[in-house]
Amino acid sequence: MAGEVGGATPGTPRVLRAMNDRAALDLMLEHGPLSRARIGTLTGLSKPTASQLLARLEAAGLVVVTGTSEGRPGPGAQLYGVNPRAAYAAGLDVNPRRVLAAVADLTGRVVGEFTLPVPRRERPGAVRQVTDALDGAVRAAGLARQDVHRVVIGTPGAFDPSTGRLRYASHLPGWHGPGLLEELAAALPMPVEYENDVNLVAVAEQRLGAAAGYRDFVLLWSEEGLGAALVLGGRLHRGFTGGAGEVGFMPVPGAPLVRNVARAGSGGFQELAGARVLPALARELGLDVPDRDSPEAAVRLLRAAAEEGGAVAGGEDDAGAYGRLLDSYATGLATGLAALVAVLDPQLVVLSGDVALAGGEPLRRRVAAELAELAAARPRLTLGAVRERPVLRGALEAALAATRDDVFDTLAR
Repeated sequence: MAGEVGGATPGTPRVLRAMNDRAALDLMLEHGPLSRARIGTLTGLSKPTASQLLARLEAAGLVVVTGTSEGRPGPGAQLYGVNPRAAYAAGLDVNPRRVLAAVADLTGRVVGEFTLPVPRRERPGAVRQVTDALDGAVRAAGLARQDVHRVVIGTPGAFDPSTGRLRYASHLPGWHGPGLLEELAAALPMPVEYENDVNLVAVAEQRLGAAAGYRDFVLLWSEEGLGAALVLGGRLHRGFTGGAGEVGFMPVPGAPLVRNVARAGSGGFQELAGARVLPALARELGLDVPDRDSPEAAVRLLRAAAEEGGAVAGGEDDAGAYGRLLDSYATGLATGLAALVAVLDPQLVVLSGDVALAGGEPLRRRVAAELAELAAARPRLTLGAVRERPVLRGALEAALAATRDDVFDTLAR
C-alpha cells in the first residue's frame, strides 16, 4: 500500500524504532564497539531508549557484548558491537586467467580467500569457475556455501539487462552463453549480483579510498584495457545496455578511426593510450624494451619513468627519454579524459589500474596539466587509493552493503 514501509506507516513507533536501530548498527560499523552512553550521545537517544535498543538488537542476534571500556575509575561500561557472525557476504573477481574469491563477515572482516587458476586448455565452464572459487573461499572461512547471504561477481564487460548476455568482453571465454545467469542462479543458494569490474573499483574507492565523500566522479582504469566507471549523484551510471564506461572504444583525436569496434575489440582511445602503446613509444624514444608489448612491460616502463631512470641504468639521457615517455602517455590519457570531462563535468577524476598507478605522481601531474589545457572544466585529479585487489574489494563492499540492508531491515518488518 502506498505510504507504508514494511506494513507500518512512516512516523509510527515501530518505524522510528527501526530507524534508530539501523542508525545504531551503522555507528557500530563505523566506530567499532560502543558503550550504551556513547550510542545515546551519537544518536541523541535517552539512556533508557538506548538500553531498549541494545536489548532489542542483542535479542535479534545482531549485536554482541565485546568487552568493557577502560580508563575510568570503577567498573567499565559494557561495549556493544555488530555480531560478525550474523551474516556473511562474498565477492568474486573474474578474468580470463583466474578467479579471486573472498568471504567477509558482517563487519567487513575478510574471513576466507581463494584463488582459482583458469587454465587455457580444458577451461572449466563459467558455472564451475564460480562454484569452485566460492567453495574454496567458504572452506577457508570454515563455513558452508549456504552460510553466505549474498554474492557479487565482477567481470569485464557487462550483462545486458534486456538479454542477460555478457557484452563488451569477448576475451572472457565461456561466459557468453544465453542461459548462463539462469544456470548460476540454479547452482547457488543465495542471491547473486553481477557488476562490471571497473565499476566495482569505483565502489571500493567511494567507500574506502580516494573518492570517499564525492558524489560525482569518473574513475579511469588502465590495465590490459582502458575502461571507466561513472558515478553520478552518488550512484553508478551503467547505461541502457550496461556499457557506460567502455571508453576504450571511444574515437579520439590522434588515433586512427576504428570502425566495427565490437568486432575489432578495440577503439581509438585504446589505440592511443592503452597499455600496449607504451613499449612502442619507448622504442621510438630510443629506450631498450626487451619485453613483448604487454601490460607487464608497460608497468615496468612507467615505474622506471616515474623514478626518472632510477629503475633502469642509463643516466641523464635515459631520464630525459623517460620524461618524454611520461609526457606522451599523459597526453594520450588526457585526450580521452577531456571528452569525458566535457560531457560529465565531474568533481573528481581517479586514475587507477596497475598501468596508471605505476606512473605515480609524475604521471598524475602531467595528466592534470594536459587536462587543464584540453578541458574547460577543472576536476580534481587523483590516484586511486585502493591498491590491493580493488575489484575484489569492491565486490565485497557491494555484497556487504546489500547484505546489511537485508539483515538490518528485517527489524522494520
